[in-house]
Amino acid sequence: FVFFLCNLSLVPAAASKNKVKGSQGQFPLTQNVTVVEGGTAILTCRVDQNDNTSLQWSNPAQQTLYFDDKKALRDNRIELVRASWHELSISVSDVSLSDEGQYTCSLFTMPVKTSKAYLTVLDTPSVKIIPSTPFPQEGQPLILTCESKGKPLPEPVLWTKDGGELPDPDRMVVSGRELNILFLNKTDNGTYRCEATNTIGQSSAEYVLIVHDVPNTLLPTTIIPSLTTATVTTTVAITTSPTTSATTSSIRDPNALAGQTGPDHALIGGIVAVVVFVTLCSIFLLGRYLARHKGTYLTNEAKGAEDAPDADTAIINAEGSQVNAEEKKEYFI
Repeated sequence: FVFFLCNLSLVPAAASKNKVKGSQGQFPLTQNVTVVEGGTAILTCRVDQNDNTSLQWSNPAQQTLYFDDKKALRDNRIELVRASWHELSISVSDVSLSDEGQYTCSLFTMPVKTSKAYLTVLDTPSVKIIPSTPFPQEGQPLILTCESKGKPLPEPVLWTKDGGELPDPDRMVVSGRELNILFLNKTDNGTYRCEATNTIGQSSAEYVLIVHDVPNTLLPTTIIPSLTTATVTTTVAITTSPTTSATTSSIRDPNALAGQTGPDHALIGGIVAVVVFVTLCSIFLLGRYLARHKGTYLTNEAKGAEDAPDADTAIINAEGSQVNAEEKKEYFI
């Protein structure tokens, strides 16, 4: 009986000791994963000794992806591959650069034990060529930059022209990712190709160079103002009597240029000549009119005295004499 009691007392102790020993041997094991962008990554977590303890996968944002065989995150790209007490494997399809990071497998013992797996996403090199000027001209320099992106980043680049080597190394200098053409000429026309390579693959880009002529330099030109109408006002004074009015003439000159400030002597001379001519004609007509009326007055006054033998008889016989003064009247026009 004592022996039986001793055995009973030893059984729990032994069992407890084995359980502790077994729990200390429960460790999750994971491996880092590398995948090309667009491919599928498989994350596996294994436990050699497991006494029915749950496993869990979580992403870099600490969001639970799977808890045993139960999906926790709604993402159609993430699927269960295998779930058991010794393994939890999941797949992530159509991997992008945003999926890269550290994933965690957790074994829910007391305390919880974890293992990390880093997912690396590789990207192929995208390549493009950027010219230093959009309008290359003859005689000017040109720099072509081979801009490449990728993971890992492509280091060396290869420049070619029309499928072959660069034709003029003295003028075409390669420095890193740049092709520097010191001065352009028409022989540089062609297709330039830049190739970049990393561990994932190779990418390239092409640039068609067309060297343009230098535009002719425009010489300074004299701008001739358009014809306009100018008004010239001239005042001419001609003395015909103690008081003579001035004559003003306004003439439009269609040949006058805008901005012309000097006098037109020929025009002024012509105006003066016309004014003088008109004035002289007026004086002549006025004198003739006055002379005609004056002669008529004297003739009528001496009418009837033309045949008188002497001056006394002429005075007596004149119509304008005092004898006939009562019968005659004078009218001035």
